[in-house]
Amino acid sequence: MPRHASSTFARNPLSGGFLAAFLSALMLLSPSAARAHNPSAWGGLFRSRDSGVTWFPANAGRFVSGATALAISPTDVNHLLLATDSGLLRSRNGGRDWDLEAPAVLVGAVFAVAFDADGRRALASTGSGIFRSEDGATWLRSPAPPGAAPARAIVRGAVGGRVYLAGWRGLSRSDDWGASWSGAGQGLPEDPVTALAAARSPSDVVYAVAGGRIWASSDGARSWRPRDRGIPDGRVDAVALDPSAPDRLWATSADRLFRSDDRGERWEAIGAPLGEPNTSVRGIATSTPGKAIVLSTDRGLYRTVDGGGHWDLVVDGNLPVHLEAGPLVRDPLDPATLYAGFGLTPYEELWRTAAEGGTSLSRLDSLSIAGGAAFLIVLGLGAAVTLRRVARYYPAAGGAATSSPKRRLLAKTAR
Repeated sequence: MPRHASSTFARNPLSGGFLAAFLSALMLLSPSAARAHNPSAWGGLFRSRDSGVTWFPANAGRFVSGATALAISPTDVNHLLLATDSGLLRSRNGGRDWDLEAPAVLVGAVFAVAFDADGRRALASTGSGIFRSEDGATWLRSPAPPGAAPARAIVRGAVGGRVYLAGWRGLSRSDDWGASWSGAGQGLPEDPVTALAAARSPSDVVYAVAGGRIWASSDGARSWRPRDRGIPDGRVDAVALDPSAPDRLWATSADRLFRSDDRGERWEAIGAPLGEPNTSVRGIATSTPGKAIVLSTDRGLYRTVDGGGHWDLVVDGNLPVHLEAGPLVRDPLDPATLYAGFGLTPYEELWRTAAEGGTSLSRLDSLSIAGGAAFLIVLGLGAAVTLRRVARYYPAAGGAATSSPKRRLLAKTAR
C-alpha cells in the first residue's frame, strides 16, 4: 500500500479507505445490487408463454420494485412501455433491453400508459400530470383536467386519437390524443372509476367500474347506464373484454368470476369462489377457448384450467408470490403470452401517496430512516477500526509490509 494511503487511514478514518468501504456498503443496500439477486424477491414485470403455467422476468438487467402498468404497441408486439414506481421504461425488442424514457420530464412514479392505434403516439400519467408523445421521443405535458393525475387507467378507443382516462377523480375523454379533453363521467356515481375497458369492434363501447358496479356507454362515454344484472351489488373489482369473442365480458365480484355473452346485459357466476376470501382482483386474462384463466390479485396470481371450477395460486420459482400482482396484459397476437406486474409497495398506497403529493421517499417513517442511518454508522465505524488495524502493519515509509516481529515491535514503540 502506498505511504500516503496508510498514513491517511491512521490519521483520518473518515477518508480514503473508510469512504470506499462506506460506499461499498451503500452499494450493497442499493437497488443496483439486486440485479444479481433472485428475481422472485423483488417486484417487476414477468412474462409467460404458456398461458400462465411458467413465468420468467421480463425486465432482466433492470431493477424494478413496482410495475404499475404495461402498454404493448398495436403495430409491433415487441415494442413495450412499462410504467414503474421509478419512471417509464421503453423496450423495442420484447423486453430484452430497456431504456429509461424522458427522466427529466416523466419524474418519479408513472401510473398509467397507453399507445395510440398507430403504435407511435403514447400517453403516460405521473403523479403530477398527464404527458403525451407524438413521435415516441418527445414528451409534453397534456392540458388534462384537475384530478386526472395520478391516473388509474388510460385506454384507447376504437377511433384513432380517441382515448379515455380514469383519473384519481373523474373520467375524461380526448379525441385528439390528449391535446384537449372533455368530461366523460356524466351519469356515473361520484365514486372514482377504478377499472376501465373499451371495445374496439364491432362498435366503440366503453365499460367502467364505479361505486362497485359495472357501467356501459355506447356513445363515446357521453352517457352511461348500469350493466351488471346478476352480479352482487357494490362488489365488482375488475372488468375485461374477451379478445376471442366480441360480445363476451368477464368480471370479478365477491371472490367470484362472472361472464356475460351479451355485452353485459346478463351475467352468470362461473365456477367456484377463489380460495381466499376478500381477495381484490386487479386483472383478468383468458385464453382461447376461455378454459385457462389468470387473475392478478393482491395475493398474487390465480389460475384455473377448467373454467373456474378450481383455482390455484400460481407458485413459480421466478414469481414473487409474497407480493401483490397488479397489471395483467395479454399479447394481442399470441393468446398464450401474458405479462404480469408485481410491486414491493401495495398499489393502493402508491396511488394514494402520489395523489396526496408525496413521493416514494415520503413513505419512509422517521424510525425507519433513523434505523437505517444507525446501521450505516455502525457499519462505517467497524470498517474504520478494521482499516486502522490493517494500517498498523505497514511501515511509516516504503511500500512493504512489516513482516518480522522485531519490526512490528519497533513500529509500536515509535507510535
